[in-house]
Amino acid sequence: MQDILSFFYNHEQYIYIVVLMIFLGIEVIGRVPSVLHTPLMSGANAIHGVVIIGAIIVMGKAEPDNYAALILGFLAVILGTINVVGGFVVTDRMLEMFKKKKG
Repeated sequence: MQDILSFFYNHEQYIYIVVLMIFLGIEVIGRVPSVLHTPLMSGANAIHGVVIIGAIIVMGKAEPDNYAALILGFLAVILGTINVVGGFVVTDRMLEMFKKKKG
């Protein structure tokens, strides 16, 4: 317990920054009009593509006996890929709503 408290004490400024980023993100996303959701989804997909590349690089640089880095890298690749594919599926469905129907 003492280690956890000392971690929070030593990294107090970083914790404040993360909490402020969370509140700022909620405020920014909450005020986005529905017309802009499709471009934001595409941007989020691009960011998660960078996460996938970073996870692959981490896995490539990890020592073969460092199982924690390999497992976390593998999970990051899998979850990032699911997020990217799901984001593109949602974006495609949103764009389908704007197409004119035939017949």
